[in-house]
Amino acid sequence: MKQILKYLLFVFMTVSAGCAQKPAEETDTGSLRIVTTLFPYNDWVAAITENTGTPVQTRFLLNSGSDLHSFQPSASDIAAISECDLFIYTGGESDEWTEDALRQSSNENRIVINLMDVLKDHLKEEEMKEGMQEEDHEHEEETEFDEHVWLSLRNAQLCCEAIEEALSSLLSDESSLFKENLENYVRQLQQLDASYAETVQNGSVHTLLFADRFPFRYMIEDYGLDYYAAFAGCSAEAEASFETIRFLAEKCDELQLKNILVLESSDRRLADTIINTAVQKDINILELNSLQSMTQKDADQGITYLQIMENNLEILKKAVN
Repeated sequence: MKQILKYLLFVFMTVSAGCAQKPAEETDTGSLRIVTTLFPYNDWVAAITENTGTPVQTRFLLNSGSDLHSFQPSASDIAAISECDLFIYTGGESDEWTEDALRQSSNENRIVINLMDVLKDHLKEEEMKEGMQEEDHEHEEETEFDEHVWLSLRNAQLCCEAIEEALSSLLSDESSLFKENLENYVRQLQQLDASYAETVQNGSVHTLLFADRFPFRYMIEDYGLDYYAAFAGCSAEAEASFETIRFLAEKCDELQLKNILVLESSDRRLADTIINTAVQKDINILELNSLQSMTQKDADQGITYLQIMENNLEILKKAVN
């Protein structure tokens, strides 16, 4: 039923977009127009196109802090996809609406990057870890892959290489600059990746506990960590059962954890409940940023993907020590 409603809403938005007229001041035929779904992809584009001679207009659609898993495109979103030169999206289950948007567009010159296609040999299947809250609905038999690919610095390198290749094909005169920017950016990603690996290697804790959804599977598997969590990364559940709470509280005691983790948007109530249920009470709540609730305001303030991942590293240092 949920998918049917999403489809009907998409049809309505598509018709609305077809009837809408784009304001003249937004039209700039001399600019390269790039649309992405999420902040990380938008920021990668900005890094690779820095100091180009050709004006580059970028826009990420989930720019108001809306949830990735329930996002619905507006008429202007669909129009932007139709008219852009490059469209970049994750390609997971939450992006099913993009397939219809792309089919409706007659822009033959546009390049489309499905990042899960780029990362096809590095994708990980969604999993239900022991103790996780079960979904109310039955899962389809079709294999589903974890969508949160941007939370791996190693995935980011591969994605940026694909983005640079697309940009160079669109603006061949700028290709040498794109390649130089890519090399500089990948070097920063690799340095940060090495810092993450060193942090985990030197840490005394190798199992993390999330009192929240868990979108960090790519990150923790990059560094050989284990985890327990209340919900899967794409779970629509909001309330944990007593069994889940008890299981996680017992894990806190068993592993003698001094820290448990939540996402940036958490109200921390579940974390508090788990701590209150555990025998030991001296447990801190740490917050990792999944970059799923980034806004246009954040981007305008100059916040970058690298900055957030560096901040996450500082949190991880506390969690593993």
